[in-house]
Amino acid sequence: MEQHQDDQEIPSIGIIGGSGLYEMEGFVQSEERTVKTPFGHPSDMLVGGMVSGRQVWFLPRHGRGHGLLPHEINHRANIWALRSLGVRWIICVTAVGSLREKYAPRSLVLPDQYYDRTSRRDQHTFFGSGIAAHISFGEPVSCGLREILAEASRAEPDLQVFNGGTYVNMDGPAFSTRAESDANRQLGFDVIGMTNLPEAKLAREAEIALSTLCMVTDYDCWKDEEVSVDTVLSHLHANSIMAQKIIGRAIPLLPKEANWPEHRALDSAVITRRELWPAETLEKLSPILTPFVKRTPDWEGN
Repeated sequence: MEQHQDDQEIPSIGIIGGSGLYEMEGFVQSEERTVKTPFGHPSDMLVGGMVSGRQVWFLPRHGRGHGLLPHEINHRANIWALRSLGVRWIICVTAVGSLREKYAPRSLVLPDQYYDRTSRRDQHTFFGSGIAAHISFGEPVSCGLREILAEASRAEPDLQVFNGGTYVNMDGPAFSTRAESDANRQLGFDVIGMTNLPEAKLAREAEIALSTLCMVTDYDCWKDEEVSVDTVLSHLHANSIMAQKIIGRAIPLLPKEANWPEHRALDSAVITRRELWPAETLEKLSPILTPFVKRTPDWEGN
């Protein structure tokens, strides 16, 4: 069984994004690890090392070489793998389309809300199979981590930073139709993407604080033209070095103790009485539930 965070002195930090993030200044790589999970294979091997004296694990969301479409990403395996390695903070980096004139390509949005338009929601939870839990998700982003990222982002010259906004998660892999883009604008959403909401839901269930750097690459298709892969990649590559710098500034600002509200998300979420937990499900969720059991020895159920 993998080491749990509660057995470590200082919890680890996870980074989910493109493989280019490994090249950030100050990152000293120490290993590559293949993690087996009860939910299947993560997107790729996890790359571990140190940044500013902190243990960091990088995971390429789409695999190295970008071989996975959004609906092919095994989010449960990704988050389970990171939690099993002691990760208690996750910084996501992702490309998004802008639904607002003010969010121009190459600007940065730090979302504080999500709207779910995915169709695979049964795969966006760890629970079931005899253990029921309903996390509180009214504030789906870690406020503490988002503010740290905002502070680190503002130090980047000439970068437009927007702290807050709603990310609407579509399935993909096709980009929006113009009708869909117009409807999302009318509903008041700010940016659109295909991957980040499942990461946020699963991170909360795993008691990990998560926040996201949304790199604006286009205006979806509502403004001027069709979205193309070439356009997205050109802006994303231009922003990759900037994202590395922001993450490098943010990591030393993270606490060395996991004591934020997100780190106790299960305290008010698990319903099933402990005596009824199937042993197989408890074992499958051991990186998540073992710390919960240790800190709540007298808890019986809701």
